[in-house]
Amino acid sequence: MAHEDDSKALEFQPSAGLAVEVSDPARNPGLPPHRARMTDKDPKAEKAAERTVYTLFYLSLAGSIWAVAAYMLFPIESGRLIDVRHNNLYIGLGIALALLAIGIGAIHWSKALMSDREFVEDRHTTRGTESTREAAVQAFADANEESGFGRRTMIRNSLIAAVAASIIPGITLFRGLAPHSTEDDPIKGDPVKLLEHTMWKEGEYLASDPEGIRIRAADLTLGSAVHVIPESLASVSHHDGYLEEKAKAIVLLVRLHPEQLIEAEDRKNWSYKGIVAYSKVCTHVGCPVALYEQQTHHLLCPCHQSQFDITEHAKVIFGPAARPLPQLPITVDDEGYLIARSDFQEPVGPSFWERH
Repeated sequence: MAHEDDSKALEFQPSAGLAVEVSDPARNPGLPPHRARMTDKDPKAEKAAERTVYTLFYLSLAGSIWAVAAYMLFPIESGRLIDVRHNNLYIGLGIALALLAIGIGAIHWSKALMSDREFVEDRHTTRGTESTREAAVQAFADANEESGFGRRTMIRNSLIAAVAASIIPGITLFRGLAPHSTEDDPIKGDPVKLLEHTMWKEGEYLASDPEGIRIRAADLTLGSAVHVIPESLASVSHHDGYLEEKAKAIVLLVRLHPEQLIEAEDRKNWSYKGIVAYSKVCTHVGCPVALYEQQTHHLLCPCHQSQFDITEHAKVIFGPAARPLPQLPITVDDEGYLIARSDFQEPVGPSFWERH
């Protein structure tokens, strides 16, 4: 019986989804009394606020112009640390002023000049009727009128000028990403020419990276993979472009059984007794290709998973790379040390539309 009474009681209990009307509902307190701002009560204060806003916007414009001027007034081509610091400092101050002034001006405009009336906007769960959509368009027109964007031409024009100018420093800085040609080095600004030649040349010794020790062919075991640099790279200082030259000339040296190599007739003398040398710079976007699968004889680029088959001139067998890794022709000297026959026969690095 007790169980029956419990089940009957449950039948008459309202579910959690039913709305229950209470006898003493909470009352809507309504909106607090509106407090007029000083700019609402005093025309002089309104005019002063307007002047402040467009002055900030013009100050932002000046900051953007200064950032562009600083890029030219404080060049970094000398490579000196003090010049780099001045360049970063003054360009950064200009950009900071441009963005900060826009932000402060926009906030002051909304706080002091735009409409400050409180209102309640009802939510609608379905698509509005045509009359509602027309009312939305009218709301935008009212917002334009209340904000003064259409009327306050000084504020509007200064804001447009400041926002447009704030983009210019960023565009200008892109110029600094590219190398610049000089009278002493006319190809410095041409990436195609820069990648056509490396430090490898006929007779250049292959040296281990980073020790710089010459490599004897007899010391390489089957399946070994050695990171290699030109021996003469040690004579290049960091100020003269050590890292740039190393990035172009870095090579991976691998030894296989000679019969495993599938070589074209004109490249049979590019290897030495199963030892082959390929550029470590991926032909996709330039990542270091340094993962060697000893069993499959594949080189793997860890960035985008391009794979190259070193048994057949490092041809691409998987991934987005567009061409094989450039091969370095090698041989040995009279003492058995590995040397280069010449430079790479094609540009190293990523494939791009300017390359011929």
